[in-house]
Amino acid sequence: MFIDTEEDGGHKNDKPNKTEEEHIQDDAHRIGKNNQSEAKLDVNNNGQNAEKTGQPAANDASDRMEEELIRQEIDQGSNKNDTIMEPAATAPRKPICDLSDPRYDICEISGDARTMGANRTVLYVPPVGELGSDGQEWSIRDQSRKHLEFVNKVTVKSLNASQSLAAPECTSRHAVRALVFAMNGLTSNPWHDFSDVLIPLFITTRALEGEVQFLVSDLQPWFVDKYRLVLKNLSRYDIIDFNQDGGVRCYPHVTVGLRSHRDLGIDPARAPRNYTMLDFRLYIREIYRLPSAGVSIPYKEANSNAAAAAPGAPAEQLQRKPRLMLINRGRTRKFVNFPEIVGAVQKAGFEVIPIEPRRDLSVEDFARTVDSCDVLMGAHGAGLTNFFFLRTNAVMLQVVPWGHMEHPSMAFYGGPAKEMRLRDVEYSIADVESTLYDKYGKDNPVVSDPESIHKQGWQLGMRYYWIEQDIRLNVTRFAPTLQKVLQMIRE
Repeated sequence: MFIDTEEDGGHKNDKPNKTEEEHIQDDAHRIGKNNQSEAKLDVNNNGQNAEKTGQPAANDASDRMEEELIRQEIDQGSNKNDTIMEPAATAPRKPICDLSDPRYDICEISGDARTMGANRTVLYVPPVGELGSDGQEWSIRDQSRKHLEFVNKVTVKSLNASQSLAAPECTSRHAVRALVFAMNGLTSNPWHDFSDVLIPLFITTRALEGEVQFLVSDLQPWFVDKYRLVLKNLSRYDIIDFNQDGGVRCYPHVTVGLRSHRDLGIDPARAPRNYTMLDFRLYIREIYRLPSAGVSIPYKEANSNAAAAAPGAPAEQLQRKPRLMLINRGRTRKFVNFPEIVGAVQKAGFEVIPIEPRRDLSVEDFARTVDSCDVLMGAHGAGLTNFFFLRTNAVMLQVVPWGHMEHPSMAFYGGPAKEMRLRDVEYSIADVESTLYDKYGKDNPVVSDPESIHKQGWQLGMRYYWIEQDIRLNVTRFAPTLQKVLQMIRE
């Protein structure tokens, strides 16, 4: 679930997904219960089911192509002047695969595209006028991180004339376009789920308005189940388990790979329809049926409704406290004095919803609980990815661990929060608030000179500041930050 904070126009047999489940009731007391009746996305493992389109049989394809080649040769040699006509000049075709982006590789095949999932291969069979003497071949990782070794490669081939005549026959034909992409890699961490797959998937397919079929390599059933509402909205068709698909699927257009602009980010200048991170957050809220963008943060909405219901009542009787969700991580960078922090937040004037990592939470239920909060607070880490469920002008309060962690905290969470019209507040802990101080002492470079540790390579920085470190928050030092957030909520 998102709360997990551990680091680190198709043919009639292209089955559209059914209508969304009925609206899930907002009941915070049900948080923690599994929604056993949730429908799961259909995952089609059978690549052998040919789809009847009324088109000529696929096994006539090579005969027809050969006949066309012969016919062209006869036509060229039998004109009235008995002169040999040169083939019509054709403009050079744009390369199928683009490997120029530092983050991702992408292949776009328009025309006769044939996928063979069991072989992790996608073929392009050019029309006769494009057939050349040499075919081309690329091997790319079909996700948004081209250098990530955990993602296996997919081969894309543009066939030459002889290869085209021997191209495998279609076992199914589809009128809808297809996208081949991977679900593995660093997924299972919510930040990577979004940064590596869901946001790139949004960039790549949102403008298609569901008219695309997903062929997923290294399919992860848990990912399909967890993000089923998003996947079902981006594609109206059955997900195909690409690795297990033994057939030859033919599409008019196939994209291999996912476009990505930066970590947990969208560049409007490069995105279809100039999508932004705000568009993405509002899209996620729409998918999970949360209040629209025009609704105020819960604190203001509740108090406005109370004042309207009881005009003239004293203000102190109507004021509902701002609600703060406090996330404690499970293993790394956890708050070792969590109960003390809860008490301090309550004393500052907030209603607190304390949350500790659990993997059995329903995303739909949890999204509604986050939406009911005015502030999301936690240490730098994946739990803050739940900020997609916050309302406009809500606050993300990020506790920045020791070790010059301000830059990643801003880059990975603070910057995206501001782009999504959330308010970002960061509290950087002092050295004595880190358990590294107790473990290594104040004079050890791990504590006294973090920059010297980072200069020795990212592995050491990861070891000390991301993995070994926990946080003992000084609630007295932290109190002014809470008052700052309280003032922002009331403004």
